[in-house]
Amino acid sequence: MLEKFPIMQYISEEGEAVNSEITDMLTADLLKLFYEKMLRARMMDKKCVNLQRQGRIGTYVPYEGQEAAQVGSALAVEEGDWMFPTYRDHAATMTFGHSLRNLLLYWVGRIEGGIPPEGKNIFPPAVPIASQLLHATGVAWAEKKKNTDRVSLVYFGDGATSEGDFHEGLNFASVFKVPVVFFNQNNGYAISVPMEKQMNSKTIAQKGLGYEIPSIRIDGNDIAAVYLETKKAVERARNGEGPTLIEAVTWRYGAHTTADDPSKYRDQAEIDNRRKTTDPLSRLEKYMKNEGIWDEEWLTNTENKITNEINTALDEMQKYPEANIDDVFENVFEKLTWTLEEQREQHRKIKRGQMS
Repeated sequence: MLEKFPIMQYISEEGEAVNSEITDMLTADLLKLFYEKMLRARMMDKKCVNLQRQGRIGTYVPYEGQEAAQVGSALAVEEGDWMFPTYRDHAATMTFGHSLRNLLLYWVGRIEGGIPPEGKNIFPPAVPIASQLLHATGVAWAEKKKNTDRVSLVYFGDGATSEGDFHEGLNFASVFKVPVVFFNQNNGYAISVPMEKQMNSKTIAQKGLGYEIPSIRIDGNDIAAVYLETKKAVERARNGEGPTLIEAVTWRYGAHTTADDPSKYRDQAEIDNRRKTTDPLSRLEKYMKNEGIWDEEWLTNTENKITNEINTALDEMQKYPEANIDDVFENVFEKLTWTLEEQREQHRKIKRGQMS
């Protein structure tokens, strides 16, 4: 299966064009946009990790190393399309137009954190594994029945492909030729379990064969490959040709969450090696330098602009009052069940110091 699904690459680790056609497809402005959006995502991620370590936000889910996979795919969809993220895909959602302030509010437990700006079709992050594939498929089917050309882009990790929701989503999308792009980020681990212990399949892409879904593997650290191949899949869906399964092979530098210790199950020396060899930002920088379009002054200005944007979002987030525990119990049932009423009262008593 590895031979049937080779990893597609457009820019090598050394920053060289593997496919000579990309010089015509990727303009200087587009390459700068790629780099700016990835840099913005990385700077935001680092800021959030620091905020968590300072106790200013709750448990955080980092994505450093996966910027090309998320940013490149998010840039391939259009205004009016739908995005279905997991709890790790804030690089994608912020690229698609989510508010940085609301992204920060999510990590302090405020309900506004899951609300996108007006007109942005971004679902709240899915914490249950693989449930968002069904949501994405259902919304895409609804759009098809309404005779629109809107497309769903749904993210999920390698561990999600072991869930029933993954198979149900692919099967339904295949049968009804639903306009959805299934975008898998395969970083090799479902929390602490390496891929070879999760499944007997050599690739994620081959799982699409049983559903007659066109499936590809791409270098998830090569933003050119991610962008161009996802764009093809989006256009297939938009033209009524049905779903595509994309396996983006990537690597996450940090822990599964800030509550995790990856040293217990992953060779930490590999992280340093990956930073030197496959880092998505370094690769694009090398390519831009090779093409003669790298600009240090532009980089400095871009970093300053992003820093100001993140600090403004942080200031806005900090002006919000602390999240209300009652929000947990709202918006599920019209009238709370007696069990939930009991739980809510217990929480209120704890907050008032009436219970230990």
